[in-house]
Amino acid sequence: MQKFLFAGLLTLGLGSAALAQKSGKMPAPYSAAGRQVTVYTTAQGTPQRLTPGPAPLRFQAQAQPLETQPTVFVDPNHAFQTMLGIGGAMTDAAAETFAKLPKAQQQEFLKAYFNPTEGIGYTLARTTIHSSDFSTGSYTYVTDGDTRLKSFSIDHDRKYRLPFIKQCLAAAGGKLTMHVSPWSPPAWMKTNNSMLAGGQLKPEFRQPWADYYVKFIQAYEQEGVPIWGLTMQNEPMAKQKWESCLYTAEDERDFVKNFLGPTLKKAGMGDKKLIGWDHNRDLAFQRAATLFDDPEASQYFWGLGYHWYETWTGSSMQFDNIRRVKETYPDKHLIFTEGCVENFQFSGINDWRLGERYGHSMINDFNAGTEAWTDWNILLDENGGPNHVGNFCYAPIHGDTRSGQLLYTNSYYYIGHFSKFIRPGARRVATAASRDILQTTAFQNPDGSVAVVVMNTTDKPLDFQLWMQGQATPTTSPAHSILTMMVK
Repeated sequence: MQKFLFAGLLTLGLGSAALAQKSGKMPAPYSAAGRQVTVYTTAQGTPQRLTPGPAPLRFQAQAQPLETQPTVFVDPNHAFQTMLGIGGAMTDAAAETFAKLPKAQQQEFLKAYFNPTEGIGYTLARTTIHSSDFSTGSYTYVTDGDTRLKSFSIDHDRKYRLPFIKQCLAAAGGKLTMHVSPWSPPAWMKTNNSMLAGGQLKPEFRQPWADYYVKFIQAYEQEGVPIWGLTMQNEPMAKQKWESCLYTAEDERDFVKNFLGPTLKKAGMGDKKLIGWDHNRDLAFQRAATLFDDPEASQYFWGLGYHWYETWTGSSMQFDNIRRVKETYPDKHLIFTEGCVENFQFSGINDWRLGERYGHSMINDFNAGTEAWTDWNILLDENGGPNHVGNFCYAPIHGDTRSGQLLYTNSYYYIGHFSKFIRPGARRVATAASRDILQTTAFQNPDGSVAVVVMNTTDKPLDFQLWMQGQATPTTSPAHSILTMMVK
């Protein structure tokens, strides 16, 4: 990863003075003079969905904006984290729904997600280590009591999930950054003798369970599905009615330090990115401190993953907790590993709040230092499943298996305002708005283009200007809209 970051810095000319001196010259300051801006819009009550404007905007010199002029300021001369990717989860539910669609809709789906020009260009993916709630039932890859894992087999996944992942991988040009997570160890390894309803990993099975991760990664890579990273446990503080397992911060630290980390390293997988936590923002700082303040454990962790479901307590999304992690542990990385809108109702599939939740989270997560963002199910059916415990949710695209049609929620378009225009290797650049109704973030891509995302969740449109280093161009943020302004 360090080589990747170093290369990205050199390519973009955005490194420190010391790095520039090594290359023999200082980077030229960014200038917007002579550049054009294409504005892509998705807005409620209009047909606009990632729709480009009729003509590019042009910058004109403007030295000092007035307080009466709503403005979004962007300064590419100050850069932060490097984008790893944006994508979604390829669950059993997604794979089974995909298999039920007609061939034409399957191809439409693959293009919609993975084509960077005709779709929204996903480059990141997640899948599960055996079953989750978004499976049609609980299952594992070994027979009960097989501590040596001699019976280990991923045959279950060959029917739906692996063929689906391979088609997605091909549609993405043969490359997807894939991370994986277990929801629970096998029932016989746990204190409650069930994959469901929490429980804990029995101490005597810590080594077999660590070996299980290695077996899974090896099996998937033998199938031609490269695994970039993994988390130790999905939502380790949640006792759910579906597959779940509880680990305190100390439990996770010690399992990684004494078992999972050394086991991955021994198997030649020390380069796999091990992600801590994989749960909500509320306890993220405490988990990070426990994992990263222990040097023996910290050496194995690439960074911290998190979800957005802290809102179940009545809290708003706690972006400052993620910012605190980045400030305290600047050498660790941040990845959003899961989020979806829960409590699916077919009547709500066109609800505008779906996309606005994504836009609000993504803008603020990136501004807090997050490098990668993973939606939950990439596809679900007309019931928000299948899900073997009735935990039905929304996805950006639903496949109506009754009609064979794809149904696009506006969250698909909101995610696309980021994933289509902010590409792997892009670096976040400084941005600020002079009005609080304009939420914004910005990235400079490896090709030098700058993507500025601006979201308005209010009922009123707002005229504003994009201002970059003494150059400005006017535009409008419609009510309940998201814009991506591509500066080239």
